[in-house]
Amino acid sequence: MKKTGVPVSPGPSSTRRSFLKKGVVTAGAATVGVGLMGNPRSAFAREDENSGSLIRGDAAILRFLQALETIEADLWRQYAELGGATNQGISPIDLKDETGKAIPTGLAPLYVTGLEQLDGDMPQYIADNTDDEFSHESFLKAYLESKGADVVDLTKFRTLQPSQVTGVPQIGRLTNLTQLTIDTSWWTRYRSATKNPDLGDTFDQAVPTLAVGQHTAIPRSNADLIADGTQPSGVSRHTQAIASTAGIHFAFIEQGGSSLYPSLAQRVSNVEVLRILLSIGPTETSHFQTWHDKAGNTLQPPLAPFSDTDMGFPGSTGATVSFPNLNDPKSTTAQADEFQTNLIMPEPTFFLNKTFGPVSIIRPTETKGAAMGALNGLIADGLFIGHTSKTGKSDGFIELLRDLAEDADEAGRRGGGDL
Repeated sequence: MKKTGVPVSPGPSSTRRSFLKKGVVTAGAATVGVGLMGNPRSAFAREDENSGSLIRGDAAILRFLQALETIEADLWRQYAELGGATNQGISPIDLKDETGKAIPTGLAPLYVTGLEQLDGDMPQYIADNTDDEFSHESFLKAYLESKGADVVDLTKFRTLQPSQVTGVPQIGRLTNLTQLTIDTSWWTRYRSATKNPDLGDTFDQAVPTLAVGQHTAIPRSNADLIADGTQPSGVSRHTQAIASTAGIHFAFIEQGGSSLYPSLAQRVSNVEVLRILLSIGPTETSHFQTWHDKAGNTLQPPLAPFSDTDMGFPGSTGATVSFPNLNDPKSTTAQADEFQTNLIMPEPTFFLNKTFGPVSIIRPTETKGAAMGALNGLIADGLFIGHTSKTGKSDGFIELLRDLAEDADEAGRRGGGDL
């Protein structure tokens, strides 16, 4: 699927300064090059951000989170446009873009039906999650501006082609949901009673085929939306595979936020900034818990086992996805607690030191390199395919995000050393 044809992106020579906007107080430099500091960590932590009351480290953490919430808002908007609720009941959620224009939802009815095979409330949950991410993005931006700190403007990077399904607004996007390589090791990570990624442990993939190749989680055009009267749902295997892939991708995205907020909270100095991270972070965990439960419905009968190969459609990647029945005792992948689909609450595992015994926790929460680790996970997911051409030429988007992640990871508490 072609990823260009919408607004021209800036060249790699553009500096991140051109993508930072001033807050309401006259602003100075957003960051100081680490190489110019005698003591990078302490200087970064203590110097004021512009003329406001935020220190540089706290501003850098909030700015990185603002950028990631902008990315999440972009991808969740795409999910809502195609699969979100159109009739949202007694308390409707009015999804509106940054200009106040209403966002259409539920534009792909067969995709919606495929999502409803995971849970009848999926369209409503998608709308709710989208609304939350919009609020996170706008709040973090407003808070930074109120302190006179720079905010991130990613407008110039909205260059990726949207879905061509009828009715989808043909505006540039930040994220690509059509060539995903999804890490499903979070599934076994949250079920393990003996391992913790913070202790260097690794985990098996729950759906190995999603972790290789490139898979679409949204219908790329009307061609991906196929009715099939022989199926109980009336949805073809191909369309169901796209919806099921989305159901697992939802949980992948939100488990990242569940870890990122507590990881970065350990680096902030201002108690109000700490309050922000401790208030937004648990909503990400709430999202993850919901999507974790629904993902399990993809991996048990009647939806599993089944396979689909992405061939013969516009933008096809040739990838095959196989959804195993993880509750089948005869399956080579079903191994009791490691895979059982209804174990959606974090199993107790070792934390900090194995001598303390197991405890139920969010994992990982290691703070060192947390921002860059989260970003690298999104890069590996394929969300940003299209920001670099086949010849390797970059539009500067990933480079900007890496700069922001580095700044966030350099932050540290006032008066404290390494965390």
